[in-house]
Amino acid sequence: MTQLASGHTVEVLEGEELEHQERDFQGYTNGLIRLNPGRWLYPADYTKFADNLFKFKFRESDSVVMTWPKCGTTWMQEIVWTLRNNPDLDHPLASLSVLARSPFLDLDMLMLSKNIPPLDDSNPLVEAFKVMCPGKDPKDGVMLQLAEAIPDPRTIKTHLPFSLLTPDLLDTAKVVYVARSPKDVVVSYFHHSRLILGHGYTGSLDQFVQYFLDDNLVYGPYWLHMKEAWEKRDHPNMHFVFFEDIKNNTMLELRKLNEFLNTNLTEEQLQKVAHYTSFSEMKSREEKNFVFESVFDKLVLSSDGGFFRKGVIGDGQKRLSPEQQAKVDQWTKEHTHDFGASFKYST
Repeated sequence: MTQLASGHTVEVLEGEELEHQERDFQGYTNGLIRLNPGRWLYPADYTKFADNLFKFKFRESDSVVMTWPKCGTTWMQEIVWTLRNNPDLDHPLASLSVLARSPFLDLDMLMLSKNIPPLDDSNPLVEAFKVMCPGKDPKDGVMLQLAEAIPDPRTIKTHLPFSLLTPDLLDTAKVVYVARSPKDVVVSYFHHSRLILGHGYTGSLDQFVQYFLDDNLVYGPYWLHMKEAWEKRDHPNMHFVFFEDIKNNTMLELRKLNEFLNTNLTEEQLQKVAHYTSFSEMKSREEKNFVFESVFDKLVLSSDGGFFRKGVIGDGQKRLSPEQQAKVDQWTKEHTHDFGASFKYST
């Protein structure tokens, strides 16, 4: 059995379990694996990058935005990058794709799906990669190598948990961790998994809820991901925040981030950042700065919306049936009581 640098062993999914996943998630064209301990579920292509991800060298000037999928990662990624690099909204790199100036460290494993068009000169990332990583091979990881190459101060995004990253991460860099209500997460991830061809989800919402409850979604389990972060919340280089708090009182949370990141911005600059990173403003820049339509299911895009869909609190309570909500509530109670975290549902 393969053992990774992180100490995790690799279990290849086979048989009925793999058949169910490949039936409902048609983007996982190269198989799936579990990592133990933790039962972390990833596309099999994760193993091509796993050791380099674990050994990635963070710097003291880095800020790492860490979340489970659909907890507001891209929003926080843009907030942190703007606070640190563009508070006066005049930075020349702001017009670049967010992935070029603020890499998504573990995206490479999802880009190798046969459903995703190969990276070529028509993709804006390729141009950035050629400039930033001359002579490098994209097969060794576009995101990994861009993250290594971008100049300080780096803002890096990841959906990986602490246990799959270098143990000295928090002793080296600052980490902003965002948690979100499981009900909203499951509905948002459902839409995302239908929209993004690398996931290619074709099943029902009820089936997706069950995948979530069984910790059978890629990047799962959510509760363990959050637990690892929650237990480190008092570290001086850790800033743990709930999505709901950022939505309900954006300026207060920006002031806290301003202090945590030592950006020393004025109230006027923070107001500019708040407007620039608002949902409506980011959605207006969606096509240019954040995503590429080549990774989208066109039918889902036209019927349900794009990468920035709603960005609200409480959508899970509207979309999930009472029975589904009861199941998620029970799951939440069972998996978070032992470490004391409580999610926020109020608007």
